[in-house]
Formats: sequence, structure tokens, C-alpha cells
Amino acid sequence: MKIRIKGNSVRVRLTRSEVDHFAETGYLEEQTEFGNSHFIYALQSKEGIPALAADFSGNKMTMYVPANIPAAWAANETVGYENNMDIGDAKQLYLLLEKDFKCIDAPVHEDQSDNFENPHKVC
Repeated sequence: MKIRIKGNSVRVRLTRSEVDHFAETGYLEEQTEFGNSHFIYALQSKEGIPALAADFSGNKMTMYVPANIPAAWAANETVGYENNMDIGDAKQLYLLLEKDFKCIDAPVHEDQSDNFENPHKVC
């Protein structure tokens, strides 16, 4: 699971096996260690929500996904889901959850063998 945060925007990308695992269990978590502290980021399937939502508490960012999405997402060609979540004071947090595609034309320094085939064949 990859996470990209910029301002009030959170983007999460999943490999093929991560999408499958999330569809089966409804939960996925990773962490980044900073010596004596760590940052946890997670996806959690949740009943009763109409769109992506998120919260941050105790060093953990959780993105909530409507419960009807994970199983269907693993079986279809949908690239991802997005939502602008209201956070008060006329502000929003943009959330994006998407499948991670193989990069075709740029030098890559990571294993992409579990990534989805890029439908555009261009990064």
C-alpha cells in the first residue's frame, strides 16, 4: 500500500494482492517507523457510509471504504474511488483510493510485479 499526502489530499494505491486481501478481510494496514515512533495507515471497510471517509488519531490515519466496494472492486475494472470529505470551517479533505498500475516508460526502482497492468501503457 502506498500513500501520498499533500495538503488536504490523501491518495492511497493498492497492488493486485492488496486489493484481493482487502476484499477478503475488509482491512489493510501498514506502518512507517521513525525510530522511537511510528505512523500507521490503514483501510477499513465500513457499513453505513456513502463515500470514502477518513480520520487521524493516535499516530494512525484510517481511510474508511463503503462496505459494498471492496469485493466488487477486486472483480471489476474500476480504477478507483474518490470523495471530498467535509472537515468543517468550509474545508474539505480530498480522498482517493486507486489500483496501482505498472509504470511503463519511466525508470522504476521498486518491484512492480504485483501491480495492475497499465491500461494506457504510459506513465
